[in-house]
Amino acid sequence: MTIQLAMAAFLTVSGMVMLIMGLWTPPVGEIHSSVLIAYGEVSTFAGSLFGIDYTYRYKLKKNINDGQNNP
Repeated sequence: MTIQLAMAAFLTVSGMVMLIMGLWTPPVGEIHSSVLIAYGEVSTFAGSLFGIDYTYRYKLKKNINDGQNNP
């Protein structure tokens, strides 16, 4: 999980850095559509990592709890 969380955080931060850098390139103040698309893809990937991890942890915890309640 540590690697997955670190990768998701890294990708999110790098997406934000790309978005900010897009403001500094000519024409200044206008964000190019490729930067917005890249940021969207990075955010989607990071969000999906969190979602997949949460889903499987929830199912695993539920299965463990069900196993303890039904001897």
